[in-house]
Amino acid sequence: MDRFKMIFQYFQSNSESVMNGICGLLALASVKIYTSFDFNCPCLPQYNMAYGLGIMFIPPVILLLCGLIVNRQCVVAIEEWKRPTGNRKKNMAIIRYICSSILQRAMIAPIIWILVTLLDGKCFVCAFSNSVDPDKFSGFVNITPAHVQLLLSKVPCKEDELIRNNTSRKAVSRYLRCWSQALGWSILLTLIMVAFLARSLRPCFNQAAFLQTRYWSNYIDIEQKIFDETCCEHARDFAHKCIIHFFDSMQKEIKLRRFNAHKEEDEGKEREKDHLRGITNEGQMNKLLQSWYYSKPRLDLNQTTHWQCLSTERTSTHLVDTMTNRWHSQPGTTATRQTDV
Repeated sequence: MDRFKMIFQYFQSNSESVMNGICGLLALASVKIYTSFDFNCPCLPQYNMAYGLGIMFIPPVILLLCGLIVNRQCVVAIEEWKRPTGNRKKNMAIIRYICSSILQRAMIAPIIWILVTLLDGKCFVCAFSNSVDPDKFSGFVNITPAHVQLLLSKVPCKEDELIRNNTSRKAVSRYLRCWSQALGWSILLTLIMVAFLARSLRPCFNQAAFLQTRYWSNYIDIEQKIFDETCCEHARDFAHKCIIHFFDSMQKEIKLRRFNAHKEEDEGKEREKDHLRGITNEGQMNKLLQSWYYSKPRLDLNQTTHWQCLSTERTSTHLVDTMTNRWHSQPGTTATRQTDV
């Protein structure tokens, strides 16, 4: 189970090469699924089109959702879009860039499925066999319209007794398959031309804006990953300390066994303090997480450091004032002063 979680987390990384590899695997899986799929057209006038178009477009929707699920940037884009503004303003260009990158990768497998089905032609023949003009074929002359529709619906089923001996069955099948392949090659050519133009014309636009958008989109993803890793380290150390306190209070023997390990524990306190960072109870951690969600820090280290210094100074001043007030409020303080005078 742990190995599966590690593999899944590795697949969810932000590396473009890994995501491209996953998209390639989904594309190969779509081709493999289609080749191993047992296509059986119902050969009924009421169901041919629904079955053919369903096989052509429902699996691409499933593959698209799978491509969105394995891409962790989808969650990052939604969180960035829905988060409160706080100290950091939103940049819609970054969100658009992330969404376009997600869709480009997620659309590979669905497009491959549609192209394979069109080039193969079975789904197209099943879906549009009833839409053919029977006057173009000699095998449907002198037949009632209802019987013609029934015969056309049987075109994908070459073993059916009603259409087996009809001379126009192969002609209708070749006609529809030709249209299907022509449509598939046209879509493929259009996609290649669009990709070529996008690759060729991109240097003609403002590259500085593109580099800035790409940089900050990577920053948002990496920032969230580092925050999650830091929270995991804090949670691990916090749980470790809580368990130790629990066993210390419940079992005195453990405390005696750990008597010789106090020295090693003291050496490890500094490392634990670095991970805990002064947050030692549930309320503090909830407040920190709430502050991270509602008011993320500004993207300016100088301002962040200055704000932290101001907060520290205010805290120190408040502590000094509090101690002074307590000292003045203690009984006998005035008498002591008078005696000293």
